[in-house]
Amino acid sequence: MTAETTTTTESTIVMERTFDAPIARVFAAWTDPALMSRWYCPNPAWEIAVERDLQVGGDFTVSMGPHDVVGCYTAIEEPTLLEFTWKWVEFDHAPSLVRVELSEVDGGTRLVLTHSDLVDAEDVKNHAEGWIGCLVRLPGALAA
Repeated sequence: MTAETTTTTESTIVMERTFDAPIARVFAAWTDPALMSRWYCPNPAWEIAVERDLQVGGDFTVSMGPHDVVGCYTAIEEPTLLEFTWKWVEFDHAPSLVRVELSEVDGGTRLVLTHSDLVDAEDVKNHAEGWIGCLVRLPGALAA
């Protein structure tokens, strides 16, 4: 991983990262349950389980230790775009929206993750910390 930026507003996080992996591999890391289970949680001690119906309108569930996230895919353009709703089962918040945009760059793949419609500044802070923790783990899954 070479380039890293994270910016936030009161309801949105935008993270840019560059990974030393082909775009198809990075896309697969976001869509293949076996690969997702290697990185898609900031806490490496928690078991990750992923169930998904990878099609627009398809649902997914990600269990991260004691926490579950559910959502629905709203856009899929393999290998450049994945967009989905994001809802923690344990909280009574409206779903937020995650958009993952991938592009080929010299020697790898640029990822832009935008997580919008978050509840407030505290929710932004917590999700930013979570995504940072996940993205730190992603290169290991890409290399596996």
